[in-house]
Amino acid sequence: MSKAAKNDQDSCRLYLITPPAFEPDAFAEDLRAALDGGDVACLQLRLKDVEDDAVRRATEVLLPLAQEHEVAFLINDRPDLAAEMGADGCHVGQEDTPYDEARKILGPDHIVGVTAHTSRHLAMAAAEGGADYVAFGAFFHTDTKQAKGTADVDILDWWSHLFEIPCVAIGGITVENCPALVTAGADFLSVVAGVWHYSDGPRAAVRDFNKAIAHAIEQAPESQS
Repeated sequence: MSKAAKNDQDSCRLYLITPPAFEPDAFAEDLRAALDGGDVACLQLRLKDVEDDAVRRATEVLLPLAQEHEVAFLINDRPDLAAEMGADGCHVGQEDTPYDEARKILGPDHIVGVTAHTSRHLAMAAAEGGADYVAFGAFFHTDTKQAKGTADVDILDWWSHLFEIPCVAIGGITVENCPALVTAGADFLSVVAGVWHYSDGPRAAVRDFNKAIAHAIEQAPESQS
């Protein structure tokens, strides 16, 4: 997930986000199944409007699983807890902890990603500030969170041709609709319900996402591979 991890348009990886609410020990079984299903680059712990101890408890349970599978572990909007708990970094939105503050807390050796919604300006500002990745979306309808707008896949193509910093696509992504994002230039696909609510379970979801990604890359025109 670092700047050096920018994919060369012939690769795209999964970036999982936890469900909005869960019991850590029970969810750990779903997470283990997902991570056993195939390649996953990152897991973001996203718990809004909960006590700090709830974030700590979830991290204590889930971080070792991520480490076991060599998956980067990020905490949403809490660079302080990410530093305290030994996470790999954090993700901040436009209404969350400012990027500069998050970077000051975590230092240069941790990942800090930034939401850009559908804005090219916000994405460029984040990149110029030193963000390790920018996240665009929502690309499709999602019930996980209130989207600020609908992103067009063209923004991924634009970004991937002009910038080295990785881009993450987010919002209603499924096995069926992800190929367009892959061929447009997404470096990572951020998925919530598409994995945790997959009809055949999270292990099959990760397996099928990786198959869909590989097939999309194989079928991509020469100019995008």
